[in-house]
Amino acid sequence: VQLQASGGGLVQAGGSLRLSCAAPLRTFSSYVMGWFRQAPGKEREFVASIGKNGVSTLYQDSLEGRFTVSRDNAKTTVYLQMNSLKPEDTATYYCARARRVAPVREAGLFDLWGQGTLVTVSS
Repeated sequence: VQLQASGGGLVQAGGSLRLSCAAPLRTFSSYVMGWFRQAPGKEREFVASIGKNGVSTLYQDSLEGRFTVSRDNAKTTVYLQMNSLKPEDTATYYCARARRVAPVREAGLFDLWGQGTLVTVSS
């Protein structure tokens, strides 16, 4: 079982991108899904996570308002809409799965990770 993140690319500052993560999990709706990112030379950091039913969400404080996480359980896909992008958003973005009831931010609670998609924001 693999998580397949896509949608990354090169965008100018102020632009938008929507990342997708296909998760061919039979019980997709049973998992919290999350997004993390890792910039070159930096540690991986939490971006956002979403509860099983798509109602509860959790964001890195500095990103809330620009980033929106959502999911479509019928399509077993989680999304990350990123608006007003800044050069400091440049990173490889990863999706991940957590066997939790509510959204969480701790990377150690996520047990399955995708391969990442690169987002580059030019100034």
